[in-house]
Amino acid sequence: MLLDILSQDISSEVKISKLDQLLEQLLDHAVALGLKLLAAFVVFIIGRWVIGWLRKFINRFLTRRKVEETVKSFLDSLASITLKIILFLIVVNILGIQTTSFAAVLAAAGLAIGMAMKDNLSNFAGGVMLLVNKPFKVGDKIIAQSTDGTVQSIGILYTVLLTADNRTIYVPNGPLSTGTITNVSAQKERRVDITFNINYGVDIEDIKNTLQSIIKKDSLIKETPQPFVGLTLVNNGSIDVTIRVWVNSGDYATVNVALNEKIYTVLSGKGIYAPSSLNVKLLKD
Repeated sequence: MLLDILSQDISSEVKISKLDQLLEQLLDHAVALGLKLLAAFVVFIIGRWVIGWLRKFINRFLTRRKVEETVKSFLDSLASITLKIILFLIVVNILGIQTTSFAAVLAAAGLAIGMAMKDNLSNFAGGVMLLVNKPFKVGDKIIAQSTDGTVQSIGILYTVLLTADNRTIYVPNGPLSTGTITNVSAQKERRVDITFNINYGVDIEDIKNTLQSIIKKDSLIKETPQPFVGLTLVNNGSIDVTIRVWVNSGDYATVNVALNEKIYTVLSGKGIYAPSSLNVKLLKD
C-alpha cells in the first residue's frame, strides 16, 4: 500500500517536472519570438526612415546634377520599390524565415506571378522606353490614350496627368509608350486657326480689313510669321473665311477665345451673320 502511494507521488512529480519543462520551453520560445518581433519592428521603423533619407539624398544629388524631372521621378519610383523589397527581405530574415526557402517559394510561383503581372512588366518596359525616347517631360501638356493633361510625374508603371478641370489620371506606361502622343508643349509657338462661314454678298475686302484690325490690337499675337486672313472656300450659299495667327504655346487658349469673341461682336455689329439652315420634313397623309 505504501509502495503504491510512493509510486503515485513519484509519478505526479515526474508529470509536474515535465509540465514545468514544457512551460519553460514555451516561455523561452515566446521570449525569443518576442525579441525577434521587437527587433523586426525596430529594423522596419529604422529602415523606413533610412529609405526616406536615401530618397531625399538621391533627389538632391540628381538636382545638383541638373537631371530632368522626368528622369528624377522615374528613378525615385525605382529606388523606392527596390529599397522596400530589400527592407522586406531583411525583416523576414530577422523573423527567422530562411530567405533561401522564401526565394524557392517565389521561384516556384514565378510563372503564375509572371502571368499575373505581365501587364505591369509591360508598363515597366514602357516606362523605360519613355525615359529613353523622351517624347515628353514633367510639366508638358500632352494628348494621349483618349485624354489630355499636364504631366505631373513618370513612375515605373504609370504616368500621372493633371487635367484642366483638376482631375488626376494615371495612364499605364505600356500603352502610352506604344500609342500616339501629341506633345502640345514641345514647341514654343502654336498657330491658332479659326474658320467661319458667312453669307454671299458681303464685301470680302472690308471683312479682311476688319479682321486684320482685330488681329493687330491683340498684343499676344506675333507679327512673324505674318498673320493670314483670306477666303478659303466657296460653299453653296456661303463662303468660308479663315484666320491663321501665331502665338506662344502658353497663350493659345487665351487668344483663341478672345479672337472668337471679338470676331462675333464686330461682325454682328456690321449685320453680318452666318447662314442658317432649315430642315423640312414632308409627312404623308
